[in-house]
Formats: sequence, structure tokens, C-alpha cells
Amino acid sequence: MSYAAHERWASQAEYLLSCLGYAVGIGNIWRFPYLCYRNGGGAFLVPYFLTLIVCGIPLVYLETLLGQFSNAGCISVFNINPLLKGAGYAAVILNVIAVIYFASIMAYPILYIYHSFGSPLPWQTCSNSWNTENCTEITVNSSLFMNGTITTPEDEFFHIRLLHMSSGLSQIGGIVWPVFWCNVISWILVYLCICNGVKSVGKIVYFTVLFPYVVLTALFVRGITLPGSWQGILYFVLPDWKQLLNPKVWADAATQIFYSLGPGWGGLVSMASFNKFHYNNLRSSIIIPLVNSGTSIWAGFVVFSVLGFVAERAGVPVGRVATAGPGLAFVTYPAAVSMMPAPNFWAITFFVMLFFLGIDSMFVTIESVIAGVMDEFPQLRRRKRFITLMTCLCLFCLSIICNTEGGLHIITLLDAHVAIAAVPVVCGMEILGAVYTYGPRKFSIDVLFMTGKPLMRFWLIMWRYIIPVLLVRIRDSCEPSENWGPIEPVVREQWKAFQNLHNVSDIPLNLTKPN
Repeated sequence: MSYAAHERWASQAEYLLSCLGYAVGIGNIWRFPYLCYRNGGGAFLVPYFLTLIVCGIPLVYLETLLGQFSNAGCISVFNINPLLKGAGYAAVILNVIAVIYFASIMAYPILYIYHSFGSPLPWQTCSNSWNTENCTEITVNSSLFMNGTITTPEDEFFHIRLLHMSSGLSQIGGIVWPVFWCNVISWILVYLCICNGVKSVGKIVYFTVLFPYVVLTALFVRGITLPGSWQGILYFVLPDWKQLLNPKVWADAATQIFYSLGPGWGGLVSMASFNKFHYNNLRSSIIIPLVNSGTSIWAGFVVFSVLGFVAERAGVPVGRVATAGPGLAFVTYPAAVSMMPAPNFWAITFFVMLFFLGIDSMFVTIESVIAGVMDEFPQLRRRKRFITLMTCLCLFCLSIICNTEGGLHIITLLDAHVAIAAVPVVCGMEILGAVYTYGPRKFSIDVLFMTGKPLMRFWLIMWRYIIPVLLVRIRDSCEPSENWGPIEPVVREQWKAFQNLHNVSDIPLNLTKPN
């Protein structure tokens, strides 16, 4: 077995902050608050924290143990069972796909920061050249806003002025050059931050991870002082206990854990591989998920305090202005800051925070790709900076497709489907390799050798019996989409009618070999 020197964190604080920067991202701002409100408010926290305890924390602990013990990234960690190594390559492919669209999302805050220096803010009014006749500013007269016959200046600024958004996925269109150049800027910053590996990343995260918490605090203090803010907060947390009877609520809680914490993506494995071998990472494996979940809840208070303010100004229910995804960050929130005193300051503050939240996740995601490849080909470590440059260039070229007029459609498609099935499968392969084929006894002895402390039976029970059952929720993602079936309208209607007339259980299956 050949040995090549492996990078190490200068301190365990750098490791902890890097993992926090990886886990805490834009999804904490635009995904969790909406999921919480949509799935029963405060009641959603019950399945969310149960899933966190029985699935999230054990998976984080398992991945960090595997990465630290083997000093390997997401591919070589499957040397524990080479038959399962394809799951490691799947994790690399997942990260590549994620970076392709996530890099373009990082261009949007840069664009907004640039435009936030203008006064008045360009999305405040409908008097701009790009506005359409349907553009209507939000006022206390909300009848048009309620029936959906108008668009807001914030919506048109984002989709028309900035993105030149096409009508659909089939209309890719040309490159939107302002988005392209902001994408270039974000990639240059990313490369400068990761070119020296964990030596540079470990120092930068002190600022990029901690600064968003300062901004969230400022936004929270400002948000709760706005009129109508508590209406939004109550809408966010008020529990609807009946929602707990809906299986989709529990599935959403599990999905959010995978999206937010990052098990199965390979980033946690890669970050842990840079730890000192005898470091006891149990405490950090608990702190990371808890801080991440706490940040999500805190962000929910920040977001919905502002949405309550917007709803009161518009004279509509909070539910009418609560959306998920890019719309919340780049349409609804800009609408809110335009109504605040000193709107330019709050706009710049919010979008700088978004950029730092996103760039931390990019650091670890790209580093996990590079580490995964280098662990398989150790001779490349001598040219780490060159490999990093080439990786960033290749990923940048791939991300250009998301800088087109149809880019947001591609981003939405990838964000909604890239990890629905693959990430739980990777997690399942990690459990299969470490607990079932390698064996709980051997793995426990390895942990004792590495940390000096025995592995509690609780973790083995979770990994061996509980989590595999939870991962079977993957079946919900295997249901056919509404687009499945014959494409011709007449044939499609005939097919649906045929399905209604026949019960699947009534159809005999001839499984015998034909003569």
C-alpha cells in the first residue's frame, strides 16, 4: 500500500467551521422556512427533529468516522468494500451536477449587490424600461395581487431585467452576459479561496461562516420591529397537529435533512479525512447538525417576520407572499427591503449574507470532488494547485449552460431532482459497507483504536436497524411523474380510460417460458 502525505486542519475549530459552512447554506434561508410553514408550522419540528436524531446525527457521525479513519475522500472510503465503490463515484457526479447549477445561483447575489447601490432600488417601481403592462406595485389594494392577474416590479426585475428568462426549458436562448460575468467573478473567488487546499479554506471560514450569523442577527432585530412582523412569525410557528398524519410531512422532514446536512454527498467524508487521526469527533458530529437545524429555525423567524410585514403592507394573508426557492430570496425578500427605511443598506446586507452562505458550500463541494480524485490517484497531489485550477475551469465551463436565458429552468430542474434518489442510496451503501459487510465488531474495534473510546451500542442500533428502514422512504421518489405515459393527447386519454377499467391485480402475468 503506497502512502502519500495527507493535508491536515491546523486546528479542530477550522474543521468544525468548514463543516458548518458546508451544512449551513442558502437552503436554510429559502427552503426550510417554507417547508415548515407548509407542513404544519411548529408541528413540522416534531418529524424534523425526530429525523435529525435518528437519521441525521448518526449519518454525520458515521461519515466522519469513515473519512477520518481512512483519511480518504468519498471514493476511496469505499475501499472498505470495493464492490460498493460505484457509490463513491456517484457522490462525485452528484457534487459536479450540484456545483454546475449552484455556481450560477451564486452569480445572482453579486448582481443584486451591484444594483443595490442605485437609488431608488431598480425593483421598487414599475417605471423602468423592462416593466410590462401587467406590472403593479404592491399597495394596500390587494385585489389584483390576490387573483394573480398582475406581476410585481421585483418579479419582473429578477426574471426579465436580470435573467432575460425564456418561456420554458425547451427555449435555452443565448448567454445572459451580466450573469455570465458574475459567474466568472464567483469562480475566481472560489479558486483563490481553495487553491491551497484546507490551509486556505481553514482560515477563510472564520469570516465566511461567522459573518452570516452577524447579518442574521441584524436582520432578525430589524425584522421583529417591523409592523406586522409577529403576524408572520405566528404563521410560521403556529402548529397544525393534523399535518402529522400526512406521510408527506415526514418525507419532507427526511428530505430536508439530506439536503441541508449533506450526508451522502461526500463533503463530510472529505472534511473529516483532514482531521488528526486520533481526534474524537463525536462532539463535533452532534454540534454540526444541531447548529445547522438551529440556524434553519432562526432563519425562519427572520424570513417570516419580514413576510408578515410585506403581507400587512399589501393587505393580503401571509400565505400569499410565502414561497420557496429562488423566488423567496430574489423576489419576495427584495420586495420587503424596498419597503424598509434605508432599503439600500438592508438589500446589500442581505445579498452579501446570501453570497457567503453559498460560497462556503461551494468550497467543500469542490474540495470533495478534488479529494475524491486525488485519493484514487495520489501522484496528483504534487500538482494540487494545478488540479484545482483545472477542476474549477471545467466546472465553470459546464456551469455556463445555467447562464443562459433558460438557465433558471435548468437550475430548478437540477435542484428538484438531482439528489432525490441518489443521496439516500449512497448513505445506504455506506451503512452496508461499514456495518453489514465489514461488520459491527471490526468497526467498533477501529473506532476504539482511533479515538480511544468504545463505540456506544446506540450508534450500531441506529446504523444497522433504524436508518435502513428510514431510507426506504426512497420509494416515494420512485413513483412515476405526471408526465409518464403516451405523449399523444388522444392516445393518452385512451390509456387513462383503459387503466380505470382494469385493475392491475386482475391482469394475469405469464411468467412461464414460452414454447
